[in-house]
Amino acid sequence: MNSIFSTLLYWLVNHPKILYFSWTQGQTFGSTPQFLILTVLTYLIFTLLLSHKSFSLSGTKLLKPITAIHSLTLFLLSLIMAIGCILTIIFRTHKLHHAICFPPQTKSSGPLFFWAYIFYLSKILEFMDTLLIILSNAIKRLTFLHVYHHATVVIMCYLWLSTCQSLFPVALVTNALVHVLMYWYYLLCAVGIRPKWKRLVTNCQIVQFVFSFLISGLMLYYHFSGVGCSGIWGWCFNAVFNASLLALFVDFHFKSYAKKNIDDKDKRP
Repeated sequence: MNSIFSTLLYWLVNHPKILYFSWTQGQTFGSTPQFLILTVLTYLIFTLLLSHKSFSLSGTKLLKPITAIHSLTLFLLSLIMAIGCILTIIFRTHKLHHAICFPPQTKSSGPLFFWAYIFYLSKILEFMDTLLIILSNAIKRLTFLHVYHHATVVIMCYLWLSTCQSLFPVALVTNALVHVLMYWYYLLCAVGIRPKWKRLVTNCQIVQFVFSFLISGLMLYYHFSGVGCSGIWGWCFNAVFNASLLALFVDFHFKSYAKKNIDDKDKRP
């Protein structure tokens, strides 16, 4: 057991590529504002164009295997990111509250920022979610919430790294754990199993956003009662984004589940 734990700790925290990682503006892949803008605009333009074309693989045998591989990849990646960040917080954070409030002048280097970088790249990989929706000819699932979430979360992750934003380790862990559940659900659907706990995924997403506001209160306490927290302006963007997502997810939850329950009750004799 100790051997397995030591191996995990080495490969997810203490490996030189992780331990000495550094986000360098203009040198690290994807670190320039131009890359960010081009990536988000490309996603939005292609989504707009493809959603108005009749591209569909729903009648072929290709779509489900592609969806399964994509879901399995992001399920495993989300799990690895969550475990890696948790181990880093426990074994590489000098003081536990630094996972909530980075000291001023913090540099974007070390294992926490490595996992933030992988998380940032994973959000670009998640653009494929949209392509799979279009190819499955399920345009009704291509909502404003879906596109807005996928486009803006990349900007949020970029700010985590470029501003050394406090609180992102907690956000990374909670979001990655929710995505473990979500992509496990998608994987089961892709292999022909339709779980009955779809609502649980949405509920967990809502709980995640509520928790982010509660833990943000603690971060703000540290910020105003001490020497301050790094990346506070990045956090402001994150807070507004989370508030908008919470409102959209609550609306989605009502339209998808609460309203359906009311309709079902009305149909009962």
